[in-house]
Amino acid sequence: MEKKTLLTHCSDAPGLISKITNICYKHQLNIIHNNEYVDNSSGHFFMRTELEGYFNDQTFLADLDQALPSGAKRKLVDSSRKRVVVLVTKEAHCLGDILMKNFDGSLDIDIAAVVGNYDTLQGLTEKFDIPYHHVSHVDLSREEHEQAILTVVDQYQADFLVLAKYMRVLTPGFVEKYHHKIINIHHSFLPAFIGAKPYQQAFDRGVKIIGATAHFVTNDLDEGPIIKQDVIPVDHTFTAKDMAQAGRDVEKNVLSKALNKVVNDHVFVYGNKTVIL
Repeated sequence: MEKKTLLTHCSDAPGLISKITNICYKHQLNIIHNNEYVDNSSGHFFMRTELEGYFNDQTFLADLDQALPSGAKRKLVDSSRKRVVVLVTKEAHCLGDILMKNFDGSLDIDIAAVVGNYDTLQGLTEKFDIPYHHVSHVDLSREEHEQAILTVVDQYQADFLVLAKYMRVLTPGFVEKYHHKIINIHHSFLPAFIGAKPYQQAFDRGVKIIGATAHFVTNDLDEGPIIKQDVIPVDHTFTAKDMAQAGRDVEKNVLSKALNKVVNDHVFVYGNKTVIL
């Protein structure tokens, strides 16, 4: 017996839930859990269905295609652990949090490798028996460096890449190769304070909260579909350095929660937004 998750989104229409669940019944698949949502502003329907049984994927999906509206998208995902490659620079808090949560089982992923443009985090990574690849950017153009990164990353056949404080902007070619498969943590509550030194920007504005945003990477800097956000309060006594230090806890928690949602197939990307079921 297998467990799989069916992800469906399409134009809303009467009876969609009934049609989908009846096809599951026809194929003798047990529904373990089901969530659905309709975006009334766009008239779009989303449904996430956890299934158990003996699957014939081809005939099951063909039956769904007959029942769903034109242009519907559906995907049947197995329950195997997702393979992840983590990209880093020098800061340890986000990587360390992912490594620890994976170690204790609260984040159930296969961390295939960590790749860094410095060797600063090699020792930390190897404490968890995970391969670390130092791919220096020194004396390389951005394109040359990215090609060197891709040469390493591609050998691991990763489902997702995680930018755990990886402090280099990716080129359009790199982003397109892993379309909606790259998860970044931005040390700000987007869309505020885009780009470099967000805590200094926040300090200069005298903000009363600081936050972090996990999002999919697109070619628009820090403007990809948002997966998870959180904030903490600050006040006039905080310097920019204090804000940055306090923000690290928010960053690591937001990133790991976002990653957990993505690898467990809770996230639909629709336009430049996400629906999380």
